[in-house]
This record gives sequence, C-alpha cells and structure tokens, in this order.
Amino acid sequence: MRALLTAPLLLALACRAPAAEETSVDPLLAVVHAQEAAWNSGSVEAFMAAGYWQSNELTFLSGGDWNRGYDNVLTRYSARYTAGEAEMGHLTFAELEAERYSADHGLVRGRWRLDFSSDEAQSGLFTLVMRRLPEGWRIVHDHTSLGEPDGGGS
Repeated sequence: MRALLTAPLLLALACRAPAAEETSVDPLLAVVHAQEAAWNSGSVEAFMAAGYWQSNELTFLSGGDWNRGYDNVLTRYSARYTAGEAEMGHLTFAELEAERYSADHGLVRGRWRLDFSSDEAQSGLFTLVMRRLPEGWRIVHDHTSLGEPDGGGS
C-alpha cells in the first residue's frame, strides 16, 4: 500500500518543471553586461576575468584565427587594444539573444561595436557558448566576426 502512495509522489517530483533559476537567461546576460562595463573601465584583464573561463580549453575564433587557452586570448586582446598607442575604445553590446539549453549550458549572441576617438568604429557579431562552473557562468567558446569598419556589422 505504501508503494502505491509513494509512486505518484516520486513521479510528480521527477516530472516537475525546472526551477526558474535553471531556465532564466539573466545570469548569462549579466556576464555580458559585466564584460561591457569592465571593457569601458579600461581594463582588458577585468574584461577577461568578468566572463572568460580561465582554462587552457577556452576557444576563441575571430578573423580567421583560432586561439585556445585563456592566456592566449588575453594576449590577443592585449596586443590588439592596449599595446603601444592602441586605444580600447568604448564597447557596446546590442541585439542580445540568450538561450538556456540546460541548467549548466547556454548561448548568447548579438552585435558588438567599438567606438574610438581617433579612428573609425568597428563592429560585428558574436556567439558565446557558456557553461555554469563552480566560479559562476563563464564563456567557454567565443566566435566573433568583424563587420564593416563604419559599424555596419554585416
């Protein structure tokens, strides 16, 4: 008799709807917004720390280059935006779309734009594969494209 009463309860628990924190895209978007703020504060290191997985398995694809590893991606950003006379510019993310595929996996895509005081704006598209890790949500794969120099983003 106890088994007959317990079975429906177990079935109900197994079929429960996922908790809101397991389906919300807000934590994924928070990472992107934190990166935007860190970039605009003038720190490539803070930008990286705000979002990227600090692992040799991190991947970053852009401009025909394939970079693997947190340190390599940091070196790429530093060389491009902080070496010599380079200007970091003002970063804006737009048209953000986020999806959760499970409690621990998701994706964010959108447009990026960098406005410079002494050069033409740059823009493009990005897709971020994200994973929830012990330290929080982190970008584990970034595929970023560069659009037209005038900010066309095509």
